[in-house]
Amino acid sequence: MTGDVTSVVVLGAGPTGLTAATLLGQYGIRTLVLDRWESVYPLPRAVHLDDEIHRLLARLGVGEQFAAISRPSRGLRLLDRELRVLAEFRRGATRGRHGYPEANMFDQPQLEEVLRTNLGRQSTVTLRGNTEVTGVEQTGSGPVRVQFTDRATGGTDTVLASYVLGCDGANSLTRTAIGATMQDLRFAQRWLVVDVATDARLDQWEGVHQVCDPVRAGTFMRIGERRYRWEFRLLPGESADDYRDIARLHPLVRPWTGDVPAEQLEIVRTAEYVFRAQIADRWRDRRVFLLGDAAHLTPPFIGQGMGAGLRDAANLAWKLAGVLAGQLPEPVLDSYQAERRPHARRLITLAKLMGTAMTAGGDLGDTLRGALAPRLHLLPRLTDRLLDSETPPLHRSALVHRTRLGPTLAGRLCPNAELADGRRFDDLARGRFALVTDRAPTPSLVAEIRRRGGVPVTAHPGTDLHRWLRRGRTRAALVRPDGTVLAAGRNPLRLCALLPDHGSPPLRQP
Repeated sequence: MTGDVTSVVVLGAGPTGLTAATLLGQYGIRTLVLDRWESVYPLPRAVHLDDEIHRLLARLGVGEQFAAISRPSRGLRLLDRELRVLAEFRRGATRGRHGYPEANMFDQPQLEEVLRTNLGRQSTVTLRGNTEVTGVEQTGSGPVRVQFTDRATGGTDTVLASYVLGCDGANSLTRTAIGATMQDLRFAQRWLVVDVATDARLDQWEGVHQVCDPVRAGTFMRIGERRYRWEFRLLPGESADDYRDIARLHPLVRPWTGDVPAEQLEIVRTAEYVFRAQIADRWRDRRVFLLGDAAHLTPPFIGQGMGAGLRDAANLAWKLAGVLAGQLPEPVLDSYQAERRPHARRLITLAKLMGTAMTAGGDLGDTLRGALAPRLHLLPRLTDRLLDSETPPLHRSALVHRTRLGPTLAGRLCPNAELADGRRFDDLARGRFALVTDRAPTPSLVAEIRRRGGVPVTAHPGTDLHRWLRRGRTRAALVRPDGTVLAAGRNPLRLCALLPDHGSPPLRQP
């Protein structure tokens, strides 16, 4: 392989890297994925994805498989240190604006196995495991040189890439290679994370239990048919090693396990994590990009850690595909950091706020939580916000035309709404630009949209898509291949003119 040239090298085959590689493969982009593990990393880590990410998984071709290995969460309970319910925020079992449950619990190794298997369907993508990347070098504007070692044989190799995506985690070699540094957003807490398997029925409420205690904050949730996750804030002097034995762990989890004997509880993993809030100062250097944990770390209190990485992949993949196909100008790649970094930072800030609200303040904080939490239901807008899975709109960029006084939809995700014919928006758009209008476009407009590689979508009166346009005070919206609104307005012809002259390359049929 020495000296071979490929379009994109993806460093890391975790969920972010696999998502990016699959999307690139769907566009027919020649891609090499390098990962230090021979197969799926076996231990559980992330456990929650929202409906926006479930929608993205469906676009990858694994929506049904993810539904089969996940279970919807019924909401959030805030508990005091005695495990008495302070407040409860229930979710229904119905689908959200994207066509899927708004909160989904799962086991990460199962998801990664599904993603790896699905990646094998992409003929232009190669996954090479048991490989240690040792160098990422770029000189001038030429291709990037990636050096790596076969961990089994010790042999070294090199590949040249038009672009490199660093999806190589919190200790990213790629981040070091481009001289980026992590900015500390001033949040660090040591937590014990425990995964337990049991055939016993725990008979607990099927949602997230959050213990609001400044001394021993905790979280409990069911993540599978026989799998459960506990997280406890570690006290000074404690470590995960203190709880690797079920006899020592049992007193912590017994409030939820009740009369289930300790010997019926199987510890799958006990680990210590420092929940951090950090973000890279820059996400790109010429032809090298950072994605996922290489670019940002968020505390887990709103369950958006993995989702943020998958959003990175969805944001960047179609832009790279368009540039490599000569159908988008190279400067549009600057929009990746301009859009994703502020979005990730806002979610990190929200996670910090939630974590602080639930764990800080000592006895005074406990008193305030006890007084205020039971009254939160009296503030329906706050309750709706706590349960709403919609993430913030993207900042203005070359591919987000937001105006101060005009329609408010630009930068937001178009809902995967059910159309008049029973299909959903994504079934029709299929990874292309789409021009959504509140009435059927003229034949000449349809022809021009299609000539530019887009697809017309009519939002018929009475449909959710039509109501979405009305709430946005607009009659038309130009939606990008990643589902984000590029621009909105009252004149569909003007929006059509914003389409690339040949469009971004359409997704191939799966």
